[in-house]
Amino acid sequence: MSTQHEIMRKEKRKKSRIRLIVESLIVIVFSAIFLVPFYFIIVNAMKTSPEASKLSISWPTEFRILENMQEVLAARDNMLLLAFFNSTVITVISILILLVVGSMAGFVLQRRKGKSINIIGSTFLAGLMIPPAVVPTIWVLEQFQLFKTFPGIILVMVAISIPFSIILYTGFIATIPKELDEAAIIDGCGGFRLFFSIIFPMLKPIHSTVIILNAVQIFNDFVHPLYFFPGADNATVQLTLYNFMSMYSTDWNLLFANVLLITIPPFILFLIFSEKIVAGMTAGSVKG
Repeated sequence: MSTQHEIMRKEKRKKSRIRLIVESLIVIVFSAIFLVPFYFIIVNAMKTSPEASKLSISWPTEFRILENMQEVLAARDNMLLLAFFNSTVITVISILILLVVGSMAGFVLQRRKGKSINIIGSTFLAGLMIPPAVVPTIWVLEQFQLFKTFPGIILVMVAISIPFSIILYTGFIATIPKELDEAAIIDGCGGFRLFFSIIFPMLKPIHSTVIILNAVQIFNDFVHPLYFFPGADNATVQLTLYNFMSMYSTDWNLLFANVLLITIPPFILFLIFSEKIVAGMTAGSVKG
């Protein structure tokens, strides 16, 4: 028996080593996939224009990172600063709407049952798979005089992000006992007071997840501001990349410096709150 147990222990150790090696290789591969492009951007953002035009990963012979960033910030009458302002306004207001509307919708969809609720839930789920139609959306925005306006692009960003947010909220609210609602109603709480005084504060973990995931996506969005928020005065951070690209030439060092500047804020935000993102997304998987 002792010999058999010893053999089993050796097999377990062997499997553990193999698993550790496989996991380490996966981590190394995915780290390389992420870090190599980031290194490529940083290195070329430090170079002069002739050096950067070679698009190599070699170390720069002359460091011009500060000069390149200053030139990027000053390009086209400080357009990048205006773009940061526009993107921040769109992101912050969109996130506030998503937090309130998404959590309220998730609460109703989770607590109420019936065919109509199931149909509404399926409609939101379809929003994850059906992309917005550009021309009809522009036509609708124009009818309400919202095309090329902050309210228009904010509504578009909210409409795109709200299906996933509602799914997250619905899953998390399922972990909150219904008896809590019943006790609050017995004590005289109305629907809005029940939600905003009791349920909404309990959603902090999923709030963090919704904020970070949607903030990074909205802040870095390129396509939708291009279609629904055009114009030099309406530039967002991703659209400033056009400042250094043309049909005949591209200032690669300035382009990469621009990419670096607009990537750092959401990247830092993601690193700081990465644990809360995972905790919020797994919290709603306990029961549905």
